[in-house]
Amino acid sequence: MASSLIDEICEDLSCVICLEILTRPKMLPCQHTFCQGCIGRGLAATFFRCPYCRQLTRLPPQGVAGFPDNRMAASLCEKVRQQLGERRPHLPGSGAIQQLDADHSNNQGLPRIGEGMETGEFEGPVGLAVSEEGEIFVADTQNQRIQVFTLQGMFVRQFPTVVSPGGERMDPRDVALDGKGYLWVVGKRWEDDLAGFAVQYMKQGTVLRKFDLQGTRWFRGVAVDTRRNRILITQTTGDWDNLDKLRGEVQVFHPDGTLVETIGASNTWWGLLSRQQQGLKHPLYLTVDRDGNILVTDCDSHSVFAYSEDGQFLFRFGGEGSGEGQLSHPHGVCTDSSGNIAVADTGNDRVELFDRTGKFLRHLSTEIKSPRAVAMATGGQLVVTDVNHIATILNL
Repeated sequence: MASSLIDEICEDLSCVICLEILTRPKMLPCQHTFCQGCIGRGLAATFFRCPYCRQLTRLPPQGVAGFPDNRMAASLCEKVRQQLGERRPHLPGSGAIQQLDADHSNNQGLPRIGEGMETGEFEGPVGLAVSEEGEIFVADTQNQRIQVFTLQGMFVRQFPTVVSPGGERMDPRDVALDGKGYLWVVGKRWEDDLAGFAVQYMKQGTVLRKFDLQGTRWFRGVAVDTRRNRILITQTTGDWDNLDKLRGEVQVFHPDGTLVETIGASNTWWGLLSRQQQGLKHPLYLTVDRDGNILVTDCDSHSVFAYSEDGQFLFRFGGEGSGEGQLSHPHGVCTDSSGNIAVADTGNDRVELFDRTGKFLRHLSTEIKSPRAVAMATGGQLVVTDVNHIATILNL
């Protein structure tokens, strides 16, 4: 009971902007709470809309600092951290990894080790990827590192996410593998939303190359089209005070950082023709399937968009709700060997499976709180990160 309560609290203490546990929580008049830093970044207008309910809000004369502190949220954050520290049975090498059977028949007694800075612990794990050899690469955002595990959940190694050899570190947000087995990681400089990067690493952490990304405070996802050796990165632009005008797109780069094209932008002729149906607004994660088609989750429209490899809109599926086939603020997306599509249905606390046309098949998990990224292993296991600083290996 206590463990379940803590999990519920952890979900409620997650900032919907940075997707991490609240830092210096500030409460708006509508009672929704966000990190002070998240509210303040890029805010220049006297009025702005709440990112959650979109109620129009006046900025206090003192700025963001003038909003009342959410002392209860701050206190709960501290208590949850203390409780997580007391309850975790630290198993050497196991880290913040747990294994679950898809039918949940063998899940008793599994370690749930939460946040921390030690080897195998996470502070805001967001993106992840799984290699053909079965190594799991997790973007440990606040610890500014990539951690590597086996599919049995054992810690292997880690390396810092520097943007150049011996240089400054970045907060990694997402990670993908290219056709040569190298890692591509997207992130930003700590507390500087105007410094975004895409960095290529060897699996041991050696920096191979990097290129700069447009400054934006919104989350970015990354995928690799291994057939054409192109790097795909989601991008959202727009301001806090005018969320109705958020603009999303997928940027396609050569490995040297040359921009090849943009996909799904609502300022394209097909986006203008039918933005609601075909244009992205707040894209998060993406993946490229075996046929080269691009699948993108859009948090704002609660949908997954599908585009051909040359950027033509194909279809979308999902839609806001909690029924079968519906989604709520979807995040991670990946495909299995049959082309079926797994989606982290974050707002509904579940992971869903659809066929390659977007038809709902079944629930893969309903026991993971606010799942973030998903990645499929060659053996059929699904790896999922969540808001509670856990990476779960689902044996499907």
